[in-house]
Amino acid sequence: MTNSTAIIDVGGGFRAIFGAGVLDRCLDEGISFDHAYGISAGSANLASFIARQNTRAHRFYTEFAFRKEYASMDAYVRTGNYCDLDYVYGTLSNHDGEYPLDYEAFAANPTEFTVVAADGLTGEPHYFTKHDMRYDDYTILKASSAVPVACKPVVIDDVPYFDGGIADPVPVQRAVDAGYDRIVVVLTRLKDVLREQHKDVAPAKLLSHSYPAAGEALLNRYRTYNDEVALAKRYEQEGRVLILAPEDLYGLSTMSKTYEGLERMYRAGYAAAEPIAAFLAS
Repeated sequence: MTNSTAIIDVGGGFRAIFGAGVLDRCLDEGISFDHAYGISAGSANLASFIARQNTRAHRFYTEFAFRKEYASMDAYVRTGNYCDLDYVYGTLSNHDGEYPLDYEAFAANPTEFTVVAADGLTGEPHYFTKHDMRYDDYTILKASSAVPVACKPVVIDDVPYFDGGIADPVPVQRAVDAGYDRIVVVLTRLKDVLREQHKDVAPAKLLSHSYPAAGEALLNRYRTYNDEVALAKRYEQEGRVLILAPEDLYGLSTMSKTYEGLERMYRAGYAAAEPIAAFLAS
């Protein structure tokens, strides 16, 4: 019997280049999944993966991301977003952009796709599907990637959305409930280091002025993340989950980067993907 398979890429700003390395190795080895779950930058990684555009995500992190139009205080002053999501998922990614997403290949690939965003009004996760992505309309990727305070919410059907990582950062239970036998979880933090609350306190307070439920979710993100990673570890002991995580962050964080750090993190992700094929077949 063939296992049903899923992959979860949790994103993590510039640290998410680790997932880009994992996915490029999967493309090199002809590995595919029945379902891909993307959160924040992980959703963008997976869109390129499903379109089978090897190294596309790598170029975004290591070339385009150093432009002031992509992510900078200049972009924040100009657009209200530290990372200009319209530039990333529109100007660069549309059919007439510098590196378009191959939408036809993306749509033709049978892999299912779930993109997690946080509902700004309720603080609850919202799960967009592949059918919510259309030619030159990658709004759901913007919604999942809208880091609170650093970015304005992305409005879809009159609902404001923020980064999916504040609501369901590691949706392993959702994949288990959907019946997948082998689930690869790609983390971009050290596997055994707990997430701490202190960095979220100030932005959560600011967010709460306009979006109190989302602010509460952000304030408690550390607990949600730690609980979901602990759950993934339990499933890993049962042989149902394989967790891949970097052993070093190479100086990267959600919003800060160096070219050397990005390249090292990418190579670490590529190397970490080595056991995937055997795990999926086990």
